Amino acid sequence: MADRGCVLLVGDPQKLNVDLQKVLEKRGFRIHRSSTVAQACTLLADGEFDAVVSDLQLVDGTALQLCERLRDQRLAVPVLVITDSPTLDTSVAALRAGAYDYLVWPTPLEALAQALDRAIQHRRLKREVRRLRRKLSVARRYDAIIGESPPMKEVFDTLERVAASRAPILVTGETGTGKELVARAIHESSSRSAGPLVAVNCAAIPEGLIESELFGHVRGAFTDARTARKGLFVQADGGTLFLDEVGDLPLTMQVKLLRAIQDRAVRPVGAETEVPYDARIVAATNRDLDLMVDEERFRRDLYYRLNVIHVDLPPLRSRSGDILLLAHYFLERAAEGSDKELDGLTPAAARRLLEYRWPGNIRELENCIERAVAFTQGEQIGVDDLPNRIRAYTTSHVLVAASDPEELVPLRTVEERYLRRVMAAVGGNKAAAARILGVERKTLYRKLQRFGIEPRPSSDPGTPAA
Repeated sequence: MADRGCVLLVGDPQKLNVDLQKVLEKRGFRIHRSSTVAQACTLLADGEFDAVVSDLQLVDGTALQLCERLRDQRLAVPVLVITDSPTLDTSVAALRAGAYDYLVWPTPLEALAQALDRAIQHRRLKREVRRLRRKLSVARRYDAIIGESPPMKEVFDTLERVAASRAPILVTGETGTGKELVARAIHESSSRSAGPLVAVNCAAIPEGLIESELFGHVRGAFTDARTARKGLFVQADGGTLFLDEVGDLPLTMQVKLLRAIQDRAVRPVGAETEVPYDARIVAATNRDLDLMVDEERFRRDLYYRLNVIHVDLPPLRSRSGDILLLAHYFLERAAEGSDKELDGLTPAAARRLLEYRWPGNIRELENCIERAVAFTQGEQIGVDDLPNRIRAYTTSHVLVAASDPEELVPLRTVEERYLRRVMAAVGGNKAAAARILGVERKTLYRKLQRFGIEPRPSSDPGTPAA
């Protein structure tokens, strides 16, 4: 039987009798006894108790005095006060003294067991909230980047090593993993932090305007060029230029970008001379540039020029140890903005967050928590406050023998689940997985990236790191 917690019974043994103790022990509680306030305080100070059930009237005082002494000693143990002479005044006084609950005796044993479960769960949840807050205070953070999982520790170590370098950096990762935050962190931890950080989304600029946007133009260079304009390269002089979604640049622009990075000078549209600049280049993409190079959709020479230092951000599903840490961070921030006092997540809600796959990564988690804070009417975020896709998410097995079409799943789902099973079976050895699947390694790498599968490091020396 699962251990449901350690409980101290305080009061008259005739009331809190052996039969009660046996019933609670059968339900998985470990029971200790005390008859006085003084003895109870000593036991609670020396031992680890999850809850207290105390009679209102005790030999040397009352349960209210016990609550007050526990509060003074900063012992955060929930106290359930029971009495066979209930009054409104004593119930109010008990709650004001810090009692968790106030019960009328005799109480049905099942109701008492449920009240104990709630009290113990509440205490454990408060301890978890305190633990997460301590983690947040000591977690290694660059701007709003939070994490302490092994994959994120590797990212932080890389950032520390390259902060002072002038070399270009390529940041890769799925949408929503925080690539722009990493670019900002690189800038702010470098010697260029006093200079500008200029960011541009290469995918958002119409192809006909990209050159003018990046390199600038002189007056009269084209119909609407009524005045000269500095390009983003020159605007970033003395700081950092962040080229987001660099994989979306057309090939014709890739040639000009390569030359600008190599020469550290740009030629504005319509100009006859080049303009030097001094900016560090940080590029980012969620695309598979290796595959794009092989397919001749991205220039190999530009790829090598950008990828001097590589920072690969793991998807959220590969850093499950950070999910609750991030959720608590977003919860505190959202609660502060909505003037709500919230005490974390219920255990059931926390489990749903941990089970979900997070295809939208950190951005999706942040939006989920903001929505939950807006919807909740309680002191904690519960399952009902989460979006339906998370509430309804299940990790069901692949059904290939079903006769009902409604029970069948898409081919992509079958492929992903089988690939995960193979990678787990071979311990992350990509060479072995490729042999089992009957595909080339390059095809396997593409599928691993497509499904966001992060295999454990392989012992195969011929297998490149993923």
